[in-house]
Order: sequence, then C-alpha cells, then structure tokens
Amino acid sequence: MKSMPLKLALLAGLGLAFAGATYAPPAAAQVYVTTRVGIAPPPPRFERVPPPRYGYVWAPGYWRWDGYRHSHVWVGGYWVRGRPGYNWRPAYWDHGPDGWRFRNGYWAR
Repeated sequence: MKSMPLKLALLAGLGLAFAGATYAPPAAAQVYVTTRVGIAPPPPRFERVPPPRYGYVWAPGYWRWDGYRHSHVWVGGYWVRGRPGYNWRPAYWDHGPDGWRFRNGYWAR
C-alpha cells in the first residue's frame, strides 16, 4: 500500500521535470535578422485588408528572400496583437551601397 503514494510522487516529479525542460519563457529582447541581396524586390502586391479586429493591427504583406530558391517570396499580411502606446512599423526593403537590405516589422513609440 505504501508503494502507491511513492509511484504517484515519482510520476508527479517526472511530469514537473518534463514541463520544466520544455517550457520556453517569452524573449525579453528583440532579435533582428538582416538579409542583404543584390536583387531588388518586386513591387508590393495588392492585398485586400480584412475588416478591423478589436485589439489587433494589420501588418501588410512583404517580399522575403528565399536563399534556397534564390528569389523573393511573398508573405501575406497578418494580424498582430496591438500594444497600447506603440505603432506598428511594417517590414520593408532598404536600398544601400551594398545591395538591398530587409528590415523586419517592429513596434515603435
């Protein structure tokens, strides 16, 4: 009879250990990845913006570089949960002396 509480305690301990090993806390810092290519992105595609959603901001679509295909690939627009006091700055391509550089979308005050 004493083995049943021991088994339950062992099972609970294994469950907590597994949950602790798989938990990933939200990142506190923003990570920026810069892509530079020599090929200009195509013009933006027309997207019909869906009706507004309370508490969300529409992030328009953009061209991203696919290194495997060596071409730009369209990423459709999507909803981003709003942040009070911030404005969403959409992703864009910037042309410089070393080619085209991709800038991720971000929140700005």
